[in-house]
Amino acid sequence: MSNDPLLQPYRLKHLTLKNRLMITSHEPAYAEDGMPKERYRAYHVERARAGVALTMTAGSASVSRDSPPAFNNILAWQDEVVGWMKALVDECHDAGCAVMIQLTHLGRRTRWDQGDWLPVLAPGPQREPAHRAFPKVMEGWDIARIISDYADAAERMQAAGLDGIELEAYGHLMDQFWSPGLNALEGRYGAASLDDRLRFATDTLAAIRARVGPDFIVGMRFAADEARPGGVSKAEGLEIAAALKATGMVDFFNIIRGHIETDAALTDVIPVQGMASAPHLDFAGEVRAGTAFPTFHAAKIQDVATARHAIASGKLDMVGMTRAHMADPHIVAKVMRGEEARIRPCVGANYCLDRIYQGGMALCLHNPATGRELEQPHAVTRAAARRRVVVVGAGPAGLEAARVAAERGHEVIVHEAADRPGGQVRLTAQTPRRAEMIQLIQWRVEECERLGVSFRYNSFADAADVRADAPDVVIVATGGLPDTEVLAEGDELVVSAWDILSGDARPGSDVLIYDDAGDYPALQAAESLAAAGSRVELVTRERGLSSEVMAMSLTPAMRVLQQHDVTVTVTWKLDAVRREGNGLRAILGSDYGDATRERLVDQVVVNHGTRPLDEVYFELRDGSVNLGEIDHAALIAGEPQDVRTNPDGAYQLFRIGDAVAARNTHAAIYDALRLCKAL
Repeated sequence: MSNDPLLQPYRLKHLTLKNRLMITSHEPAYAEDGMPKERYRAYHVERARAGVALTMTAGSASVSRDSPPAFNNILAWQDEVVGWMKALVDECHDAGCAVMIQLTHLGRRTRWDQGDWLPVLAPGPQREPAHRAFPKVMEGWDIARIISDYADAAERMQAAGLDGIELEAYGHLMDQFWSPGLNALEGRYGAASLDDRLRFATDTLAAIRARVGPDFIVGMRFAADEARPGGVSKAEGLEIAAALKATGMVDFFNIIRGHIETDAALTDVIPVQGMASAPHLDFAGEVRAGTAFPTFHAAKIQDVATARHAIASGKLDMVGMTRAHMADPHIVAKVMRGEEARIRPCVGANYCLDRIYQGGMALCLHNPATGRELEQPHAVTRAAARRRVVVVGAGPAGLEAARVAAERGHEVIVHEAADRPGGQVRLTAQTPRRAEMIQLIQWRVEECERLGVSFRYNSFADAADVRADAPDVVIVATGGLPDTEVLAEGDELVVSAWDILSGDARPGSDVLIYDDAGDYPALQAAESLAAAGSRVELVTRERGLSSEVMAMSLTPAMRVLQQHDVTVTVTWKLDAVRREGNGLRAILGSDYGDATRERLVDQVVVNHGTRPLDEVYFELRDGSVNLGEIDHAALIAGEPQDVRTNPDGAYQLFRIGDAVAARNTHAAIYDALRLCKAL
């Protein structure tokens, strides 16, 4: 028996959970037709087999037709869901993992033009800023119908064999009744008293219990402090917790602090990179201490040490490491094997959540196998024959290629022109709030060193250097360099965002940044310049700012830019720059017509992505057996590359990441994994 607090069992009612680690309810948006089919199941089963005690599926599973999914949620109001959930539950149970699901009605937190185009409902008329729908104020028949819908959905989950459910009450319909500032009803569900505001929740619980009986586990995930004017206060949140406990119909709390009706507010509830870790853990502990009731919690608990502290100190009964399990599904298995140091760290990049809020499925910046369990391995198998693989470049693509090739059992040599690994990520990590990104590099270097990869730093390898290694396979991962040649006039007068971040260009006093890529470098350059005292205007031809950064990850940057009074100008593009005295005249144009504007500044910064640094690839191409060609069908199918177009070739040649075209870190790592897993 282990003495590790995380590995101790926990008894919840009749259910014994084998350890204290859980995955809290979240929606990775892998559903197909609203159902948790094979991809959804494979995602949860991977983590169940690795040892997590409890996986909670389907964040915000919809109980009613008039709660249309905001981001490809599970449709718990359909009978068809039972069979799909049962298949998921059975496989997780076979691995000794309990399964629950989160049920909700989104209320105003959705859109009327989704699903069946039914009106959005709420107990008051206020619009939610994030989804922008003006709700219909609920009538009595709406309330009665939705309570019945909750009971129907709970019964379906019991029929599917789930161990329990939790009801969502932060930012959704249930706590819209609780919030004094949102509930405009009169009568028994109105805002006159706390008992009235809680009645929708207690009536729903009673209806559920009437269907599923007293033994089925039912929890409540709720904001015990909305931390906003007009919302549920901390004192009132503790009253709500006591009232819910007193009903005898709730078995656990899953505690949240904050509100989520704007991107910024949501980011404070679920912090991202550069924000404090575990910011609400102490508060959840206060609720547990004040109620003496089973308490779960998750919010940027990224590392095992913090999770262990949460249990050992008595703050929580079960600790959620949800995004951490996206980065590494095998956390529990590695802890049990004494390999805690090998856990792939969550770096808080929030690529997962930001993608679902833009209509995509959750993917991990750090782990391209997450969400692709049907196609990509989390554990790489060894190759039948050992080969010599030479990788040129030690950025994220090159390091992942080296790591995966070494896991396959190959001899791997890495050439890196700089004196240390990292590539663009090292530049990204210069900004303090993005310093966590360097863990992408550190983890891969440590894994490579464990596997015996040979690193050659300060090696600006040309074709002769690579050939001298007598490779069987060459992978070019040299990345790219900033592309600033985008103007009709004055390219030579501008600097790149990289020049600002690296310190190669001194900050100007009056600076115009033209962001035509929508990714991080422009934002980071703006932060750096503003902090140095520059007056900064950030210009983009798009309708919004930094489209590739996405909503939650944009929040910390916007706080910095607004604090420094940075001007943001959308729908204008930079056409030309001309020297004028000691300054520069920037000419702005528009995609919408022939309007122009001018700015007189002393520095112009251009962010227009990168162009591949691919000279060594073309030097090596004629000597390769495949002439650099990739069989895309084989790549997608996970099969070996076997293109043989040059009988005189001595090695296979591939290029990956930004050495192919400017994309992002996830794409670079994904390139490497799916190519090298079949080498």
